[in-house]
Amino acid sequence: MVAALFEAEAIEWLREASVQAVARRMGLSWDETAGFQRRAVERGLGRRRLEPPRLLGVDETSFRRRHEYVTVVNDLERGVVTHVADGRGRSAIDGYFEELGEANCAGIEQVAMDMWPAHISSVEEYTDADIVHDRFHIVAHLNHAVDLVRRAEQRDLLAAGDPGLKRSRHLWLMGSGRMTRPRRRRFAALRASHLRVARAWAIKEMARDSWGYARRGWAERRWTRWYNWAIRSRLEPIRKVARMIRTHWDAVINAAVSGISSANAEGINATIQKIKRRAHGYRNREHFRLAIYFHLGGLDMAPEPLRAHT
Repeated sequence: MVAALFEAEAIEWLREASVQAVARRMGLSWDETAGFQRRAVERGLGRRRLEPPRLLGVDETSFRRRHEYVTVVNDLERGVVTHVADGRGRSAIDGYFEELGEANCAGIEQVAMDMWPAHISSVEEYTDADIVHDRFHIVAHLNHAVDLVRRAEQRDLLAAGDPGLKRSRHLWLMGSGRMTRPRRRRFAALRASHLRVARAWAIKEMARDSWGYARRGWAERRWTRWYNWAIRSRLEPIRKVARMIRTHWDAVINAAVSGISSANAEGINATIQKIKRRAHGYRNREHFRLAIYFHLGGLDMAPEPLRAHT
């Protein structure tokens, strides 16, 4: 019982701090402390019973500076991670659907995800769900396009001796509510200019405001107007995103009228980024996978003696 109490205390500490910090606090080695986390997750996964989901989120996240990924599946109604797998290939999500079973897969109504072909093909094979390319992923593509336009225009302006766009990157990407008053004044002047990046930003902002429609026809008309503006913009990074959206048109319109809220998915993603920062990166995928389950899996991880006693 004493050992179980000690392990339970370690688990509580690990909910709040990194493995390294808890090891230092409790006078343990890193491996001993990581062992508490690993056993806790193994217990939790062994006890859990996969609930039939209705709304799913699928995303991938890198765990090191190199292009190494894990795929994360979220139950968006319950706000928990239900599956974490190595890589971002099709097998990473196939395994989840196979574990879930055909009957439970049939109950999935919508899957919010990015436009990664491997994940799309898996969802289409195992489920009859509507695919929803939500605003989080689309706006991320558009933010990148705006930044590409800014970079190219800044190079042209600097070559002509005009430093007007220097140190403006974050102005185009952050919300005005987070800006200081001097930054808001500067950004207002830039937005009102004839700069190419100002036009790209306006196109991106129209997309940001094109969600939450009650009727599919309204969403179709709004996104058609957006597409026509974007494709005629003569801004190639914006045109590239417009062509991508046209390729995935039905899934984008699904998102514009969907009941899926991206809040849970974005909250889970933010917590995963916090886990990475707290641990200063992970040496391998397994440690990263265990940490995601530990913090976001909604698992019953109590040591067995304490659980039985309770």
